[in-house]
Amino acid sequence: MIDVGQKPATARIAVARGRVRCSKAALGAIRKGQVEKGDVLAAARLAGILGAKHTPDIVPLCHPIGLAGVEVEIELVQRPHPAVEIKARVRTVERTGVEMEALTAVCAAALCVYDMLKSRDRGMVIEEVSLWEKTGGRSGTWKRG
Repeated sequence: MIDVGQKPATARIAVARGRVRCSKAALGAIRKGQVEKGDVLAAARLAGILGAKHTPDIVPLCHPIGLAGVEVEIELVQRPHPAVEIKARVRTVERTGVEMEALTAVCAAALCVYDMLKSRDRGMVIEEVSLWEKTGGRSGTWKRG
């Protein structure tokens, strides 16, 4: 692990996004509340939050840090393809950033969506998981162009 002991603790935020492309039927099942395993959106939000909290457990060289907040937003979209869009925003006041936590939150939420819908659509694709914004720390602010 990188030694961050000499760095000052600063407010840091990271925003990541991703999507689960699926069939119209699978998206319709979510909208109608007809998924056998239950509320897909609620479960995916919780999975995302837990993913952010457990990032150091699954990313070997990631520092364990205190998270000030984790927000996971999920939206059902029809265009350009039916999909579940996921956005995670993670905040902390620490010596290192929360980019990995935001990315892990998106991935965990996407995997939860896949798990809950796999009986309806095995052809789903988890795609476009990426960092969209980070603020704080020595490198300052970065936003996806």
